[in-house]
Amino acid sequence: MTPSAPAPTRGRIDKRRAILDAAITVFARDGYAQASVDAIAAEARVAKPTIYNHLGGKENLFRTAMVEAAEESRRKVLATLEGFPTDPAGPEALRTDLNAIAWQLVDCMRSAAGWAMSRLLYAEAARFPDVYDAVQAEGGRQVNDALAGRLARLANAGHLEIPDPLRAARHFMALISADIPGLSALGTRAVADKVLRESIADGVDTFLRAFAKA
Repeated sequence: MTPSAPAPTRGRIDKRRAILDAAITVFARDGYAQASVDAIAAEARVAKPTIYNHLGGKENLFRTAMVEAAEESRRKVLATLEGFPTDPAGPEALRTDLNAIAWQLVDCMRSAAGWAMSRLLYAEAARFPDVYDAVQAEGGRQVNDALAGRLARLANAGHLEIPDPLRAARHFMALISADIPGLSALGTRAVADKVLRESIADGVDTFLRAFAKA
């Protein structure tokens, strides 16, 4: 077998990825009801039968694209959490470190693909409740569990007072991201970094007022 033999597999994977990325783009732009497989094929630059061969019809394409986009987003957030502070030098170092990790977490959320997925998730929740549950419940649980574990470590190191790490994790994510949907009009408007950093800092300050060790 020649070294180029695996190329068809790689090409198939790349084509599937192109179709899923195009599906998110078209569904977000046109809405599920108005989106067509023809439009997705054009966006992905593949033949329409290729989509059916890889992923079936429009409904299965929507489900697969949403779930896999959510999984990719979740992987990025979990990778970001690997850099969560463990034992800062003091209160100001803790504040600085939390602001830094909060900025990275928010940056994961505000990508064009991330916003497109979020808008679709809520817009089509009634039509696809299983997709909403899979993305929000399962994906949210994994991220919240991971964040809770890191907050618990800070509590064990004497930096925070957290009786319920899972609840504290939900509060942290909510506080650092609360202003973003409004500021960005659900991702349709650019937000200056300065404005975003101020919003994140307010969220971190509120979190520390509630949970910092006295």
